[in-house]
This record gives sequence, C-alpha cells and structure tokens, in this order.
Amino acid sequence: MAEAVPQDGDEAGTSGAVSLPLGLPPIVRADGSPARALVVDDEQALAAAVGGSLRADGWEVRVEHRGRSALIAVREFQPDVVVLDIMMPDIDGLDTLERIRAIRPEIRVLFLTALDGHDDRIAGLYAGGDDYLTKPFAIAELQARVRVLARTAAAIARPAESQLRVGDLAVDKAEATAELGGSPVELTPTEFELLLLLANNAGRVLRRAQILEAVWGYDFGTESNLVEVYVSSLRRKLAGSSVLNLETVRLVGYVLRVADPEPDA
Repeated sequence: MAEAVPQDGDEAGTSGAVSLPLGLPPIVRADGSPARALVVDDEQALAAAVGGSLRADGWEVRVEHRGRSALIAVREFQPDVVVLDIMMPDIDGLDTLERIRAIRPEIRVLFLTALDGHDDRIAGLYAGGDDYLTKPFAIAELQARVRVLARTAAAIARPAESQLRVGDLAVDKAEATAELGGSPVELTPTEFELLLLLANNAGRVLRRAQILEAVWGYDFGTESNLVEVYVSSLRRKLAGSSVLNLETVRLVGYVLRVADPEPDA
C-alpha cells in the first residue's frame, strides 16, 4: 500500500492530504521562470500528492509513473530536480538515474523510497543520487530537501553556460552549432544531439540503449543499426581533431575521449 504524504507536517498517513507550503519565496530559474520538478513514482496517489505539495511551494511540476516515461520527461520538460522512486516495475530507479545522467548530468536527484536500510542508502548515493529520503516522510522535510538541491541546479544557480568545450571541439548549445579547431562542423540536427550527448559525457562510456533513449527517445531494439550509422558519420566529421577520438567499446557502447597532450620535446 502506498504511503500518502502527510497533513500539515505530520508523517505520511493514509489521507493523502497536502500540507501547507513552507511559506518561503518560490525558487526561480535564472531567466525568472519557476523552477521545475519531475516526480516519478509508480504509486499514483502518492506521486500526485507530492507533485501537488511542490506546486503549492511554487514549483512547475510534471508527474510520471514509470522509468521510461521519466526519461522522455527529462528530455521534454528539462527539470531542475527529480524526485525519484527506486522500486518501479519497468526500469528501477537506480537504472533510471544512470540514464538520466547520460541525458542531463547536471540534474539534481532525490531518491524517495521505502528502502530504508543502510546499504540501500549507500547504494542510492553511490549510484549518483544527491539525496535520499525514506517513506514514510514529512512533506515539509521533502520540500526543504528539494529546495536545498535546487540551490546547486545549473539553471537556477546561474545562467546556463552556452559553450561546451571538449579538447579542440566547441559546442554552442544555444545556437546548436559546433566548431572543431575553430572551423565550423556541418551537422544535421540529430548529429548535433548525438555530439552534444557524447561531449557532455566525455570520457564516459555510453551504452547503445542510453544513446537511443537520450537522442531518439526510444530503444529501437537490437536489429537497428541507427546508432552505428550516426556514430560513423560523426567520426568522419571529427577526423580533423588532433585530440578527440570517438571510440567503440565492444559489446558495451561508445565514448568520446580526449587524448592527453603530448609532452614538449
């Protein structure tokens, strides 16, 4: 049975009522828009109640109930903070988080779960979670923890950096353009999304399924060679780099690596 959120600061009971907000000024992004929270929990009543409490505290909120739909929401909604359940029927929260990090590594994530063992907490934090709150919980504590995470969210703490530099590659995220050694790289929109994903995760091996979900929003299955085709195209366009190498990690995926500079003679 799902734990409902508490009434007026009490611990979670069975009523599902939403507590009063903290009474603090709403958190806004650097552009003045409300901060965004994505709530992911397969218990629909609980997810709706948590989402309602965050809306009452000034957040723009989207609620999802499965890991796969959460990944789509990360791409479309671009949240600043994700409140993520661990025990879900399709993709568990730990795997969902790994895929979220591949899409947007800067997102802040709060695990909200019934798994309250010491080892469970450590596993959640080692998996990349920024905070961990167990059920039952006080809604005021959840609101406060989400606010704390928001302080370091990229879009809230400072205007998002438009330029991303990896080796001799410069990617302008606002203009969706790239330069290699100062020369423009002609890219299709999909090639740009793939290059941005690889550059954001430079040095980290991305699994084929992660790439499909991050760039295309769907895993086309083992029969499709879509990723291979686009990686091959990007390799040709990055061939002029003196330090970048787009590598295939056999049976795993792909990684954009930056070679160490050669020592002066």
